[in-house]
Amino acid sequence: MSDAAFHREIHVGADHPSLPGHFPGAPLVPGVLLLEQVAVALRAWRNQRLARVLEAKFLAPLLPDERASLTLTDAAGRLRFEVRRDGELLARGVIEGAS
Repeated sequence: MSDAAFHREIHVGADHPSLPGHFPGAPLVPGVLLLEQVAVALRAWRNQRLARVLEAKFLAPLLPDERASLTLTDAAGRLRFEVRRDGELLARGVIEGAS
């Protein structure tokens, strides 16, 4: 694995406590949970904490129990993330990490 990129699979189970309220009868994984996964991946990759989310765009929903891939990349000092399910872009953005 290149030091310029980090990949991991993410999954939010249907029993996650945030799902009944987001949205009742038709739950979606909240964007904040995707950002939490970005923070966990950044810690695993660079041993940094997520300091700021500079940009985040949520393009399509992730449903409970679906699996998605999370990719972090370092492009010219900017840390970018993408969340994809079967190739479909679900979310993307730019973050800053701190030690």
